[in-house]
Amino acid sequence: MGETADHLKYEVRDNVALITLTRPEALNALSLGMIDGIRAAVKRATADDAVFALVFTGEGRGFSAGMDMGVLQNSTGAAGKPRPHFEAGDGTPALFGYLLGTPKPVICAINGVAAGGGFVLAMMSDLRFAAEEATFITVFSKRGLIAEHAMSWLLPRQIGTSRALDLLWSSRKVDAQEALRIGLVDRVVPAADLVQAAIDYVAMLKANVAPRAVATIKTMVYRHLSMDFVAASEDCERIMQAALKHPDAVEGGASFVERRPPAFAPVSEGFPK
Repeated sequence: MGETADHLKYEVRDNVALITLTRPEALNALSLGMIDGIRAAVKRATADDAVFALVFTGEGRGFSAGMDMGVLQNSTGAAGKPRPHFEAGDGTPALFGYLLGTPKPVICAINGVAAGGGFVLAMMSDLRFAAEEATFITVFSKRGLIAEHAMSWLLPRQIGTSRALDLLWSSRKVDAQEALRIGLVDRVVPAADLVQAAIDYVAMLKANVAPRAVATIKTMVYRHLSMDFVAASEDCERIMQAALKHPDAVEGGASFVERRPPAFAPVSEGFPK
């Protein structure tokens, strides 16, 4: 899949599914076609054994300015149409919420403004790499809306309650350095190096760690956010017992003893949890 009518470009580069939003004249504002296209691209990447991780980025000056205003206007008022981004089986109606359940790492390479729905896409990703010019705006309160798409759940867990309230209440612009300081992003790099920095990070993972372990750890971290300590430790013990019996554990030990790179099997959507 190259560039499509849905303003997306999909390419596999060095075991990374690079998904680029290609509507630069509108700062990559999200149309319904783009939202559907992103879901399809994620499904494709998840099912591809050659893909270790997914990286999202934007073309031009913006990452994504959020929902296209035409879509937003059609959803407001008493006669507003329901938003169609929820799909049965997601487990959540939150926009891009399915990314939390995607077994492969999802990294956002945020090249410019991430606002509204673009902010949500960044927050639903596992890691965020930002260009020095990147900015972040929740926007919702300026549109008379609320902490949409479970940002009231996710954002406090990422940056703390008071910081989350500040960003959600004020809808103020946060630059890349503040975003790094408060934990909103994980790396800040020059714009010219942004996508490659994300790809290099994935290469480091692929050379050293088991895809199944990465997928299982991701599942555990998000699931345990909603558990108490005892329940989480019991779940961890159950998963650990299964992991000890898996061929990856044998390969991990053997590669260490034999002083060679590990040869772990890929993982896809249906991996046991």
